[in-house]
Amino acid sequence: MVLKQKESKYFNFEVEKRIRDSAEIVSEKFAKVLSFKALGTNCKIKIITNSNNISSEYFNDVLYWISCFESRYSRFLESSLICEINNQAGKNKVEINEEDETLFKLCDEMHFFSRGVFDPSSLPILKLWDYKNNSSKVPDDDQIKIALEKTNWRKVERSNGLFFLPEEGMSLDLGGIGKEYAVDYIAQISIQKYNFENFIINFGQDIYAHGKPPNKPAWHIGLEDPFNPGQCWTGLAISNNSVASSGDYLRYSIIDGKRYSHIINLQTGYPVDNNCRSSSVVAKSCTMAGILSTVSFVKGFKDGINFIDAFFGSEGCLLSKTGKFKSKQFDQYVVN
Repeated sequence: MVLKQKESKYFNFEVEKRIRDSAEIVSEKFAKVLSFKALGTNCKIKIITNSNNISSEYFNDVLYWISCFESRYSRFLESSLICEINNQAGKNKVEINEEDETLFKLCDEMHFFSRGVFDPSSLPILKLWDYKNNSSKVPDDDQIKIALEKTNWRKVERSNGLFFLPEEGMSLDLGGIGKEYAVDYIAQISIQKYNFENFIINFGQDIYAHGKPPNKPAWHIGLEDPFNPGQCWTGLAISNNSVASSGDYLRYSIIDGKRYSHIINLQTGYPVDNNCRSSSVVAKSCTMAGILSTVSFVKGFKDGINFIDAFFGSEGCLLSKTGKFKSKQFDQYVVN
């Protein structure tokens, strides 16, 4: 996937400037570390290398691609492709390119795989429960019904390079897959284009780790304790795998004494309420780890763990105040 978006109307130079201004490259022993802010989070890439030249070229490619990606797919940018698609809902078809189609095909796969728990057209119901803007009011049943009627990825029309949301009020949000997709893409070019053997990518706790750090058999990744944010409840030893976590311990609202999660069950239209506070999953791709962690969180302890166990090569753990619920082989990754 190559985004040549400086030639596109969707490329946002202010986004590129913001990302590049936030970037910092630090040299460590046997490593280069790039830190920057993008996609609404803190991002970090650590490459085990002694080459200054290839690291500079690589980091420049990363910052450019991330700038292109955020410019094109952020729903918060009025100049983005996603905003144009949303603004044209029920009115006009919007032209998309091969890169867009690749991402939307992945959305097809993840929507099917998750049995609708992941739905890129869920923005109407997400806005209704926006804990930042509507924190003092619970939507009524009629509002939820209307929003759910506008949330259905299967209604989306795509053909001959055109994308169409057929009903006014439908809208997209790729927040459930965007960071994970970006991690996977950067990992792909790190391996295939630059032949890096040992590196770790961390975009807001969506992680891919390849190879190993010097003098260690694997990368060690801490899982945040949902009951003591900022502290880790355990660590994982990871190599050639991804880790992603979903949780509502930082983002939620209290209305009339009741706690409402920011994660919405799209089957009911209401926030998830199953006493789960976090779900962490190890999988081969960050996209799959992210989808599995979200789906298992929504499904709850028993069904969530069964869902993780059913996917070959994945392991996970769900946490509540009463205990930990682990997949069959999760402990093989745990380190003290």
